[in-house]
Amino acid sequence: MSATPTHPSDDLSSDVPSATGRTGRLLPAVLAPAVAAALAVSAWGAKEPGTWVLETVWVMLGLPVLFLLRRRFPLSGLLCGLLAVHALVLMVGGHYTYAEVPAGDWVRDWLGLERNPYDRLGHLMQGFVPAILVRELLLRTSPLRGSRWLPPLVVCACLAFSAVFEMFEWLAAVIGGQAADSFLATQGDVWDTQWDMFCALIGAVCSLLLLSRLHDRSLTRLAAHGKL
Repeated sequence: MSATPTHPSDDLSSDVPSATGRTGRLLPAVLAPAVAAALAVSAWGAKEPGTWVLETVWVMLGLPVLFLLRRRFPLSGLLCGLLAVHALVLMVGGHYTYAEVPAGDWVRDWLGLERNPYDRLGHLMQGFVPAILVRELLLRTSPLRGSRWLPPLVVCACLAFSAVFEMFEWLAAVIGGQAADSFLATQGDVWDTQWDMFCALIGAVCSLLLLSRLHDRSLTRLAAHGKL
């Protein structure tokens, strides 16, 4: 994790190519309809429509919010791309159910695992992508710019979200009983909840270690075109 994150407005480049600006403006305009189309495709022939709704509700809520805030609070290009990838992971899990995603079955058989690991990927992404989302929100709206507290607070926020999601799954199990098994995707693992939160934790830490500098540059480009 970067101990002293750089706020984009502190290091604006005066010679950012205009093509970069056009790309930054076009990226959300291209990704949003692409994600909406993928959402519709994932609904078609979904194995369990109820599970599909529960898994993709975040996409259905997120797209309108991002559209409404596109002028007041445009997101960095990096974050837009990550959110789109995360949405695809959710939609694939919703279409097949996490325990039966074919790619996960291939990995299970190839590595000799006891369970389909796609659910683990989903929870890694649950930390990996929100880490950049939380980092961007804190950098742009809080006094944490340049603070050593930023990385640990981002990780804590991601872990808290993961814990809330696990409580959401618990509520679904209480209400739906066995009907919620596909949504829970525990696959018989009594430690599934703990593994899910651990995967989110690892995802958040890896995201900050790997993407903080890239995120700073993406925010700098956004600021250079007067979007912050």
